[in-house]
Amino acid sequence: MQQSFTTAQVAAMAGVHRDTLLRWLRECSVPEPGRNRHGWRVFTAGEAAAIAAFAKGDEPDAAPETPRDDEAALSRLLKIEWDFASAKTGYLTHSLHPYPAKFIPQIPNALIQELSSVGETIADIFCGSGTTLLEALQLKRNAIGIDANPLAALISRAKTTPLADSEFEELGAHRSACERILEKVESRTGDLFHDGQPFRSSGWRPTPKVCEFWFAPHVVEELAELRALIDRIPGEAPRTLCAVTLAAIIVSVSKQDSDTRYVRREKTIEPGDAVRRYLSHLDSAALAAREMSDLIEDRFSCRVLDADILEAPETMPFDLVVTSPPYPNAYSYHLYHRTRLIWLGHDPERFKKTEIGSHRKYSARGRNRATPETFRGEFERIFQWLRGRLRDRRYACFVIGDSTIDRTRIDNASLLAAAGADAGFREAARISRTIAPTRKAFNPRIGGIKTENILILRKM
Repeated sequence: MQQSFTTAQVAAMAGVHRDTLLRWLRECSVPEPGRNRHGWRVFTAGEAAAIAAFAKGDEPDAAPETPRDDEAALSRLLKIEWDFASAKTGYLTHSLHPYPAKFIPQIPNALIQELSSVGETIADIFCGSGTTLLEALQLKRNAIGIDANPLAALISRAKTTPLADSEFEELGAHRSACERILEKVESRTGDLFHDGQPFRSSGWRPTPKVCEFWFAPHVVEELAELRALIDRIPGEAPRTLCAVTLAAIIVSVSKQDSDTRYVRREKTIEPGDAVRRYLSHLDSAALAAREMSDLIEDRFSCRVLDADILEAPETMPFDLVVTSPPYPNAYSYHLYHRTRLIWLGHDPERFKKTEIGSHRKYSARGRNRATPETFRGEFERIFQWLRGRLRDRRYACFVIGDSTIDRTRIDNASLLAAAGADAGFREAARISRTIAPTRKAFNPRIGGIKTENILILRKM
């Protein structure tokens, strides 16, 4: 087995500080190594020796550029243990916001490393919570994300936008303002030195019908005040991070059962709980954002489009697609994200009309009910659009499992492969993986699956 070294070990071998080695890597003064399935740099003995020589003043030998060996890359991909049963998945900003059915970062990490090169552009056309986008950035690629869900676009931006020191100072000032609100809330819950009136916010809140059905009155006031404080943050990046932090706690302080169950139930949420949960999540988000900001280099960028893929959005060309499209009949994001979208000022009904694969569309009655042919037809349009954006001879990777529609199991990978073939995409590989049993992604009555496929298509 080939010996490998961490960044800290190579820096010690070279006799330099770890930060110095990271600067050399950013400046491309020394070769960039590969990454492991957690996204961390892994140096070979030869790479470590070259860096040690560079530290002593010897120029490393310039390696001639060689074309990427696609057949070898595909062969290596087939040998990977894709279950990643014990892999860490919450590093950097990957845990910034809960998102049902998101795939683990090790999947796009492996595909990006093998099927693209440093400096190229990776697209996720159903970017969800931005897993592919963040992996692309840390692997020194540019990224493009597209999603019709406004919440998904917001999460992806927060997850992939580095913050400057001045913006972290804005987060600190915002946190202090939130603590002052908590003091006001708590001062009205005791029995001494207060006017006996509950805390009231002058901030915006949803319609009374939404508030009364889904939230206790004191929770509405606290969320309204938190949103008002977020709106006052000067910088767009820290304001986005805080908006996502607010969205992350909304279901837990509401009467919605959970992220994956859109039913109402009573919960014990005390006055001040919403602010306290927000502060706790903000602390975690700030730490993750700091780590991400230190890692991502300025020369690589991520653009996120809040757009309907069926409307053929304008983008720059890209070199690789890695995405996990919605499974037909498995989930209704517009429904389960409804209260979050409303509190962020978005219209869930607008997203409902454009959502692909929604369980609501496939479980509806009548002649307008969606079918497997509906899903295939949508992807035929997507592949035609994709053909004009993906560079020639490059790959589009789809992570997707089967669905159940009208009690019939639908092989979605084969359906996508057929839709892609009509647009000139040839199947290069299909890999099956086992989904972790703890992943709460779907309603088991309509889409419960234990495996999914990684379908790799090549534009011919």
